Amino acid sequence: MKTMKRPLAAALLGMAGVLFSASSFAALSEKQISVMDAIKTEVKQDTLSYSLIESLTTEVGSRMVGTPGADLATTWAVNKLKTLGFDKVWIEESQAQLWQRGDLTLQITAPFPHKVVGLALGGSVGTDGKPLTAEVVHFADLAELQAAPAGSLKGKIAYVGYKMERHIDGHGYGKAVGARVAGASAAASKGAVAFLMRSVGTDTDRIGHTGVMRYDEKHPKIPAVAISNPDADLLENMFTRNQPVSFTITTNASGPTGKTVTIANVIGDVTGSTKPNEYVTLGAHIDSWDVGTGAVDDGIGMGIIMAAGHYIAELPERPARTLRVILFAAEEIGLVGAEDYVKRHADDMSQHVMGAEWDFGNGEIYKMEPGVGPTALNAIRDFAEYIAPMGVALASTNTAKGQSDMSLLGKAGQPAVNFAPDGLDYFDFHHTENDTLDKVDQDALKVNTAIYTLFAYFATSSDTDFRK
Repeated sequence: MKTMKRPLAAALLGMAGVLFSASSFAALSEKQISVMDAIKTEVKQDTLSYSLIESLTTEVGSRMVGTPGADLATTWAVNKLKTLGFDKVWIEESQAQLWQRGDLTLQITAPFPHKVVGLALGGSVGTDGKPLTAEVVHFADLAELQAAPAGSLKGKIAYVGYKMERHIDGHGYGKAVGARVAGASAAASKGAVAFLMRSVGTDTDRIGHTGVMRYDEKHPKIPAVAISNPDADLLENMFTRNQPVSFTITTNASGPTGKTVTIANVIGDVTGSTKPNEYVTLGAHIDSWDVGTGAVDDGIGMGIIMAAGHYIAELPERPARTLRVILFAAEEIGLVGAEDYVKRHADDMSQHVMGAEWDFGNGEIYKMEPGVGPTALNAIRDFAEYIAPMGVALASTNTAKGQSDMSLLGKAGQPAVNFAPDGLDYFDFHHTENDTLDKVDQDALKVNTAIYTLFAYFATSSDTDFRK
């Protein structure tokens, strides 16, 4: 395992005797500043987080719940955490529903036949290997589909063509993902026999974007498929010809299996020196979809927080609080591992003093939003001032609950910080075959790893009660 060219311990020794002024950072001691200066210098030069992502994507690859890759990822993560210096490493198992993806063939059959590229949405039923052909009805967005008259889609295929917008903070995802989650049942409620949608993605590649969807048990379960953006354009061009458009979907094995499968959160602690039962948590999710190798979603998160834990573990003097790294299972199918974690740790959630997650973005962090008590804001402001030269602005709001899995810990009372990285290209790769190692921005990764390591040290070495 690659570690830093110049270990933090050596860097700190080399800085002995240097005077640091804490006057600008009232909540940070001279000792904290000296350690953070060393972290900032050394981690920004290191490639450990990238090496971890390379190892994960090469030796494990895709990690969909219920597949051999998911089990392999658990073993990989346990071994890596031990190698990286975490003094306590363990797994917490629970159960999740098993869904399997089958072969998929898609074709526009009229008025002009064309092969189409797409992916079944996670949880979708299939067609039992039989072609399903029907006329397609075009809707601009989910709201328009939901407003269609009852019975108006009987025997037809509903298609939602909403095109996701590209934004640095990824907020276009929220406007587009509703159709993916609820579109199939909305279509079925109007009588449709299948549901198609433009992929939730910002790319122009001929690849489909998958992702979880949910059936409303009040309505029939129908096949749900996302088609690539270029094929969505092609399909929409068909509608301008004022001729009926028909489409054929064929899948042979896709669908819920009715079985459960064992999943595992992988957890590692770097135990604190004087307050070992106070936990600062860093989270990412260990699972991925079965397409691509899960490098960006969420290999980046895994690499960053595992590396941060290693850097804290190798400090010559441990911080007071324990740093806990949590690799959550089954995030992609609904935060299942995070739900289990909160249930298991309900009795000690009050000892979870601060948390942060990485599950979005590829570029450098540009903003930090806290979610802490009013008194603790002073310490957060000082930390924000320290990292401001790294291009990170402090948000004007104080409402962070934690991202993705960590949001459930936030709802259970854990204070949080949300870091906002540049996500302009994130949804080019998200949930696709293109989520591979070459997409990782290695320069940004070094900076982001340094920021998460600085945050981990700040929170674990602080006396601040972030709830107050």
